[in-house]
Amino acid sequence: MSEEQFETSTRLVSVDEISRHQSLEDLWLVVDNFVYDLSQFAPEHPGGAGILLRYAGRDATAAYTEVHSMSLIKNSLPPSSKIGVLDQATITEEWAKPPSTREAAPPRTSNTKPPLDSLINARDFELAAEASLSPKAWAFVSSAATDCLTKGRNGSVYEDISLRPRVLRDVSRVDVSTKMLGHRITTPIFCAPTSMGKLIHPEGERELGRGCQSLGIPQCVSTSCSFPLPEVMDAVEEDKSADGSNIPVFFQLYVDKDRTKSEKLLRIVKKRGVKAIFLTIDAPVIGKREADERLRADESLKLPMSGQQAKNDKKGGSLGRIMGNFIDASMTWDDVAWLRKQVPGLPIVLKGIQTSMDAIRAMEVGVDAIYLTNHGGRSLDTAPATILVLLELQKCCPQVFDKMEVYIDGGIRRGTDIFKALCLGAKAVGIGRGFLFALNYGKEGIQQFVNILTDELETTMQQCGITSLDQVHPGLLNTGAVDHLVPGSEEHPYAKWRPSLRSKL
Repeated sequence: MSEEQFETSTRLVSVDEISRHQSLEDLWLVVDNFVYDLSQFAPEHPGGAGILLRYAGRDATAAYTEVHSMSLIKNSLPPSSKIGVLDQATITEEWAKPPSTREAAPPRTSNTKPPLDSLINARDFELAAEASLSPKAWAFVSSAATDCLTKGRNGSVYEDISLRPRVLRDVSRVDVSTKMLGHRITTPIFCAPTSMGKLIHPEGERELGRGCQSLGIPQCVSTSCSFPLPEVMDAVEEDKSADGSNIPVFFQLYVDKDRTKSEKLLRIVKKRGVKAIFLTIDAPVIGKREADERLRADESLKLPMSGQQAKNDKKGGSLGRIMGNFIDASMTWDDVAWLRKQVPGLPIVLKGIQTSMDAIRAMEVGVDAIYLTNHGGRSLDTAPATILVLLELQKCCPQVFDKMEVYIDGGIRRGTDIFKALCLGAKAVGIGRGFLFALNYGKEGIQQFVNILTDELETTMQQCGITSLDQVHPGLLNTGAVDHLVPGSEEHPYAKWRPSLRSKL
């Protein structure tokens, strides 16, 4: 049966008939007004049969959409599993009630979140998320590797870089637009790739895409997205500009141990009009995120593009670790050529550069851009703050800025942070957690979040005497308080031994 036939089946099924199928051996339930027979699937359900039995003979749409995209059930089950369409005329008040359960849902810290119009800076969005997200969602989004030192330093180093304002300039008009990989964007901000957006909002990355399109900024969609890429692109295309064009969408790739799976995914990516591939290189394995490990994962959660299923084990319930075990840890620089072969004509961005040595190597292999990131401190704790890496590039290999675009993320919460990164050579800044915090309020929250940062950037530019981003330069900053933290070469300043020498001792 074709997908069209599958979706347009017209047999009406009454509530009374559905309610007669409530056992493990004979289990029907309703999702999105379609009636499914899950009798054969229930014993094999990765999240256990218990959750299916809880909704047997009832409407499971609300529980299903909390963790899955609507297309998953349609694409995963054989057509024979579909019984028909729920007869709306037979719905009773009693049947429509959620099933009772002794296992309460994870409580929220607060029953309400602050009204959107009360949030006036990026930190406000974070506090609102902490107060209103489920404990597991908050742990997943906010957690970082081990002692969270790199996460903290990503932001704190910006505080130690001061501005050098210039005065008596005509700054009555300011333009913050720029280009990213040749595409005009309204402000030098893009939505960094983030995972499992449905933990925050029912529409997850689809809603992120809508918000970014409305603002004129790019979204980078993750391999670990809550939705298949075509569903995200469908949402993005709802908001075409007046001339029928779209702001670019980029795709972040985790390479699968089974390369054929990545190759298949890349064919879909290219077909749907993605404008660049961001290859993640700073996470060959997933870092230890203890706050996420401490809380049990919902084992019904499954990612549509990577195919990974959440579970709990002796280490804990970290969604990042468990959902990332498909990543190929054997990748080398030679694999850039493999990627280029899969997506001919698409720009390639290496995401995860953390030293000047690797920036030079990226330039030598001919990628289009590099992305300075440490995964928001989620991969390797005590890795350098990203703004220090940007300074290292200026000190050790300034030529890379002439050959490639350079992007940066990590710890950016203010327009002044954006300004400092741009003055040191970044073309645009990515923000990850901040967009997820804003997603807590849907499209309107994303718009307000970005508008706040853009307003702060404009104010900073005006007070520093410039009116467009082609006027930023390092002379507008004083980095003296952190210059001693910036390496001058690959070598340690005084410890000179190498493993080959040490082994002879």
